[in-house]
Amino acid sequence: MESFLQIDGLCKSFGDRVIFDGLSLNINQGEKVGLIARNGQGKSTLLDVIAGKADYRSGTITFRRDIRTAYLVQTPVFPKGANVLTACCPESDEDKLLRARQLLTKLGVPDFDKPIDQLSGGQAKRVALAQALMQEPDFLILDEPTNHLDVEVTEWLEDYLTASRLTLFMVTHDRYLLDRVCNRIIEIDDFRAYSYQGNYSYYLEKRQERLDAESSQRESDLNLYRRELDWMRRMPCARGGKARYRKESFHQLEERLQHRRDEQSVALDVKASYIGKKIFDIEHLSKAFDDKIILKDFSYIFTRYEKLGIIGENGVGKSTFLKLLLGIEQPDSGVIGRGTTLKIGYYSQEGLKFPEDAKVIDVVTAIADHIVLDDGRRMSAGQFLQKFLFTPKTQYSYVSKLSGGERRRLYLCTILMQSPNFLILDEPTNDLDIMTLQVLEEYIAQFKGCVIVVSHDRYFMDKIAEHLLVFEGDGKVTNFPSSYSDYMEYKVLKEDEDKAAAAAKSKPVAPAQQPAATTNRPVKLTFKEKREMEQIEQELQQLEEEKALLEQELNSGTLPYDQLQQKSARIGQIIERTDTITMRWLELSEK
Repeated sequence: MESFLQIDGLCKSFGDRVIFDGLSLNINQGEKVGLIARNGQGKSTLLDVIAGKADYRSGTITFRRDIRTAYLVQTPVFPKGANVLTACCPESDEDKLLRARQLLTKLGVPDFDKPIDQLSGGQAKRVALAQALMQEPDFLILDEPTNHLDVEVTEWLEDYLTASRLTLFMVTHDRYLLDRVCNRIIEIDDFRAYSYQGNYSYYLEKRQERLDAESSQRESDLNLYRRELDWMRRMPCARGGKARYRKESFHQLEERLQHRRDEQSVALDVKASYIGKKIFDIEHLSKAFDDKIILKDFSYIFTRYEKLGIIGENGVGKSTFLKLLLGIEQPDSGVIGRGTTLKIGYYSQEGLKFPEDAKVIDVVTAIADHIVLDDGRRMSAGQFLQKFLFTPKTQYSYVSKLSGGERRRLYLCTILMQSPNFLILDEPTNDLDIMTLQVLEEYIAQFKGCVIVVSHDRYFMDKIAEHLLVFEGDGKVTNFPSSYSDYMEYKVLKEDEDKAAAAAKSKPVAPAQQPAATTNRPVKLTFKEKREMEQIEQELQQLEEEKALLEQELNSGTLPYDQLQQKSARIGQIIERTDTITMRWLELSEK
């Protein structure tokens, strides 16, 4: 495969803060690469540097000369005075304008004449995505493309990227998108790039193997260090060549251990306040804005410890419902009875505006100097911030120096340190890194209180929500008693049944015709089976490419005997795996 992008020895810093130090990576034609790193480790900065939007201290960035590139930034900016259509496609070519209208409609922005400065941030992101796709790039760079996209648009984008032959480099927290679109994952950690030749699930497996190996190596190094330290103390004056060599080795080992990997994670073990039996009792609630109905005669009683997901298209009133519970909005009619023990932690889409000239530690100590953990231990504000990946140095730096993701993490920290017993999370996955999301999911699973989550992140909803409130528009809200994936499967099956019923109803029946003999209806593919077929097709393509590469190496005549055996054995494994999953694909295709 031909290289589309080669980065060698990239170095970048902001003042005394090092972002990259000798970073190298390569992306080949046809690869769909997902980039993963913690917040503050330079994901968006790297994309800006690659796209020529930011400078760098040293290193080289080389694109293949004749390729077209397009870049979707996290926060797009458009020319003043542009409308939706001209922002997406500034050219007057009618064929291109026709395609732009189709893309904008698919992405849920059908008002082509609306001034771009009147759009919400989410709508502007959709226009920018359409603009990037309109360029028909060979190499597409995407920074959080699914932020503010509803599920249907996200799935359309997923299908588009999977079917496209373009080369992709993408930062996203959407783990289903990473799993179903990407065939390679690059993780940046401790200034190094680790490459995993597979999707997100494969990355998780192989990353854990790497961490286990590093942990084992560290334990071995520690044992060696103890022995060598004892020798150094007993032999401080040794001058022989062997002794000098052993001293040098000791100092190298000491430096390696000091620079050890610190596998940090956000430890969200904050104690929840006691919660009583009465939470929220909602009776006959109605709310509308002019002729737009949000809720119509809605009743619901929350129970202790329930984990509720709220889903629906953009603009149907999900956030308004949360604001009704919080008392920020008032209902047109109906009653919301609130329990006396409720202590609400509200994570809003808008976030919290921290003073730019405040230090991180001051933001936290303004709330509390100490935090009580679930096991009764007390922790200082500084120790608590370290649990949220804020190093002592970062704690005493200014808020103005934090990345967007670090600000969201600080916001989450300020909410949870107040020990709420009812969490309301409105789009919490935007701008949080995957590592933080994983620990947040584990925390919510153990949380001794109630949780409401509004999110378009399909993976996050599957992990968190035990049942759903589905906002369908015009005030209709359905209580679905299962997970998000189950709901999507149910929705697909129901749509198919509705179409079949409509077709049967419209089909004329001859008056003298005898009823046809009953036949067994073919079983339709479920939502999960359709996804399984897609994954099999992707894997077959990957196996075919790997097999072709191995055959090329075997035919080169340059491999040593042990590698000949190893690669021949691998081809046998590929053929066996191909046969197995092909049979499964045939089984599914016959349904």
